Amino acid sequence: MTIAAGEDHCREGVVTVTVTFNPDPALLEAQLSALPQECLKIIVDNASELQSAERTAALAAAVPNTKLLRNSRNIGLAAALNGGVSAARRDAPEARFVLLLDQDSEPRAGSIAALVAAFGSLESMGYRVGCVGPLLLDATTGRQHGFHQATRWRWHRLFPAPYTGRPVACTNLNGSGTLVPIGLFLELGGLDEELFIDHVDTAWSFRVLAAGYSLWGIPQAVFTHRMGSSSLQFWLCGWRVWPVRPAARHYYLFRNAVLLMRRRTVPRVWKFWAVGKLALTALIHGLFDPNRREQLRQMRRGLADGLHTQDARR
Repeated sequence: MTIAAGEDHCREGVVTVTVTFNPDPALLEAQLSALPQECLKIIVDNASELQSAERTAALAAAVPNTKLLRNSRNIGLAAALNGGVSAARRDAPEARFVLLLDQDSEPRAGSIAALVAAFGSLESMGYRVGCVGPLLLDATTGRQHGFHQATRWRWHRLFPAPYTGRPVACTNLNGSGTLVPIGLFLELGGLDEELFIDHVDTAWSFRVLAAGYSLWGIPQAVFTHRMGSSSLQFWLCGWRVWPVRPAARHYYLFRNAVLLMRRRTVPRVWKFWAVGKLALTALIHGLFDPNRREQLRQMRRGLADGLHTQDARR
């Protein structure tokens, strides 16, 4: 890895870590501009193509307090974030929190401060807080992705109005926008690198809960976010936002879902929900995707590998 120069302090106690892979330069620039100027911002580039990597390096050099880590190969989202958090501990040892980010998420004004404030407020009320995360608005449709909650028998989402309401106790947080104490992240061993990309946040959330900590969604913190290469919306007992992903992503989505279903620490209600979600994904792409053959082939391949892969965390 090579490191671009940048200051290593953060007055707010937050370091941000963004993983990039051939990012849209306009979206990445918008994200970096929205992050607090005084905080250390770490970009981990996962072996982007040369032209894209050069644009990312130019952006990192232009934005104050930004460091760039460049991987020689794509090591996956989980491993890249783990490397970024290790760099955060080394380069900003006084910082308490790390904010985990995808390359196409953008915090709206005041949202990072709202996450930090909510974390402290929940702690002061006696909660053993593990992570807090923002309300995510889909950049294409303007609809929110909602906060995941589970009872013993039901997995569902809540859709509070942006910028209003109390923190929402969650069973799962979306990875991008998650604020977590660096000490806790390292104590729990970081993210599961075997998963590479999809369901990394799901597995992490369940491990945080299993360790006795709580997860909270913060409606006062709002991020614009893109779940796939594009999005569509449809009506199914309410409006739904559906991410459109390339076929290779569906390989990891299906493989990793099956891996999590095999783990004893994963709640049964999520396993039942995941089976239905995979079936719906296959149905939608089988009916409406012009690349349906390749999509379904990668889904089948993911299912097979998920069943036969030896899982170290099982």
